[in-house]
Amino acid sequence: MARYIARFMKNVLGENGHEAEICQRTIEIEAENRIGATDAAKVKFCETENVKDWFLRADRVHVAESEFLS
Repeated sequence: MARYIARFMKNVLGENGHEAEICQRTIEIEAENRIGATDAAKVKFCETENVKDWFLRADRVHVAESEFLS
C-alpha cells in the first residue's frame, strides 16, 4: 500500500477583500491508489469534523502520494 497526504482546502475572503486558499485539515492515509485514498480521507475528515458531508467544511481535496515514510 502507498501512503498519501490529503489536504482539505477552502477559499475564504480575507480582511483585504481578496480570496485566500486555507487548508482546513491534513490527513495521512494508506491506500492501494489515489482514488481509494481520496475516498478514505473524505470519510476520516467527516468523522474528525463531525459532519455528514466533507463539502460542508472544505471546497476541495488535494491528494498526493507522500514522499516520506512516517
